[in-house]
Amino acid sequence: MAEFPSQEWIEAWERVVNDSEYADLGEGWGVGFDGDFVFHVAADGRLPTDRYFYVALEDGEASDCQEIDGPAEVEHGFVLRAPYTKWVEMTRGDIGALDGLMSGEFEMDGDMQRVLEHSESAAVLVDCAARVETTYRY
Repeated sequence: MAEFPSQEWIEAWERVVNDSEYADLGEGWGVGFDGDFVFHVAADGRLPTDRYFYVALEDGEASDCQEIDGPAEVEHGFVLRAPYTKWVEMTRGDIGALDGLMSGEFEMDGDMQRVLEHSESAAVLVDCAARVETTYRY
């Protein structure tokens, strides 16, 4: 079990992604453009301070997944942000990131058209979050 949000959790997520169907579905993502993400888990009534995670994604592989101090610390093409409680819903499989984006529960900085072109692989990344055996401190 990995506690969310933590370095341990993002590393477990990376392993799940790399052992999933993302290897095929993510083919081409990040090739010729920066496909790296920062996941911004925003403080809310449960989480006391913002947390940030960097995820390098290129051509069907996740690598260098780590907790960071903020987006300015790394080069990235996208930021996905939501309050902690929405991330909890996503990691439990109760909400998909694309559904969350369309409903306004998640916000994204970056080329939304690219994400939509790769919506199948994006959905797998979210599914992988729900596959991580997770506990919650907050």
